[in-house]
Amino acid sequence: METPFSFGKIVTGKEFTDREKETAWLLEQWNAKNNCMIISPRRWGKSSLVQHAALKMQKQYHGKLFCFIDLYNVRSEQEFYEVLARELLKTTSNSWEEMIRNAKTFFKHLIPRLSFGPDPASDISLGFDWKELKKNPSEILNLPETISRAKKKEIIICLDEFQNISFFNEPLALQKKLRAHWQKHKETTYCLYGSKRHLLMDFFTKPSMPFYRFGEILFLKKIPEAYWLPFIISRFDASGKSITEKQAAHIAQLMDNHPYFVQQLAQAVWLRTAKKCNDTVIDGTLHELLDQYTILYQKEVDQLTNPQLNFLRALCNKVEQLSSAETIREYKLGTSANIPRIRVALENKELIDITGKQISFNDPLFESWLKQKYFK
Repeated sequence: METPFSFGKIVTGKEFTDREKETAWLLEQWNAKNNCMIISPRRWGKSSLVQHAALKMQKQYHGKLFCFIDLYNVRSEQEFYEVLARELLKTTSNSWEEMIRNAKTFFKHLIPRLSFGPDPASDISLGFDWKELKKNPSEILNLPETISRAKKKEIIICLDEFQNISFFNEPLALQKKLRAHWQKHKETTYCLYGSKRHLLMDFFTKPSMPFYRFGEILFLKKIPEAYWLPFIISRFDASGKSITEKQAAHIAQLMDNHPYFVQQLAQAVWLRTAKKCNDTVIDGTLHELLDQYTILYQKEVDQLTNPQLNFLRALCNKVEQLSSAETIREYKLGTSANIPRIRVALENKELIDITGKQISFNDPLFESWLKQKYFK
């Protein structure tokens, strides 16, 4: 059965909602050849936004090539170079024969090892001798600009999970190399984003870091409730089911307008709605989801210290002065010096998001579970 809502994957077409301003911003940056970075908590739709904007730009400008690279499973500097080179060659070649020719043309010092699987269009492996690659990383790092100039086409490199390079050996040295090469490129534009907000904040906003002021920064926000209402209602209507504006608002509010979780709850409610949605279906669906995730969330809290759990309890209770003497005493948080350590630990575990003085849960379903199942 085809469902009208989508989450946990790239959202496109009718399943994509809002982000008009963010899309326009990206198109503006790419048209001006400005490098750009997107910062937001995980599951807020960064990857979907970039794909949506890229599709829109490709319809308007046929001379631009988009190269999408996901660093999620990349764990070393060597892998990074090989993935970058492979995806660039795939993006800029129309056949595997042309890919081989391009590899021979664009590499002067490095000798790439290319192999193809049953489907040469997608099953491609590329490797280099690591000793030689360490001596000549410039051939890889300048490859986007080299190809762009040779083919007379602008290339936009979209690097997802960019923060993963912080887990490589000597990550700072790599960042310096990337910045030193990429800042000189004139025909290639870079769009960097990922799912660990606190790491990306360090990358792009700390003056001591190599990628400080590398380009324009977009701080992605949640999709406002005003956009969720017509979206949820229209998706129900399109499938022959109905939901009221008040009920659609209730779904968005329960999930704190979080893009991933609003779509998840909306889909679960849709599946349990025969023809006409009602409040009982929404509340029952939420409880079913909480029960479904109990094992996962229980494992999460089992790894927390008592002060960390007490901090989350205060957050659930909407305590604003989390560092006050009264809060520390009432929630048994230790000393005032312990509060920053608790915040950092919970942020590193990606349980909370800190924006200025505002602290919120990354997962609104987890917050509901804590309130209804754990703390009660």
